[in-house]
Amino acid sequence: MKLKLARNTLKAKPKTIEVSKIEEMLPEKSIFYFDKENSHKELKALIEYFEERGYNVYMREVKYGLNEDEFIYEVHIVQQ
Repeated sequence: MKLKLARNTLKAKPKTIEVSKIEEMLPEKSIFYFDKENSHKELKALIEYFEERGYNVYMREVKYGLNEDEFIYEVHIVQQ
C-alpha cells in the first residue's frame, strides 16, 4: 500500500511511501505526517495494518490554515 507524505511547501507535490518502508523506519521515528490527498479509507487501512502487528496507532487531523482543505494527517505509531 502506498501513501502520500505531507508536502514541504504548499505548491510541492507529495512524495509517496510504502507501508513496508514506514515499518522499517519505526525504530528511529514514530510520528508521520500524511497529505490530505490520502483517503480516510487508506489511513484506516494503515491503522489496521499496524494494530494487527501489535502497535498502538493514533491519528488526528492537523489544521494549518483557516480553509477546510488546509490540513494534514498526523499518525503516531507506538510499540506496545
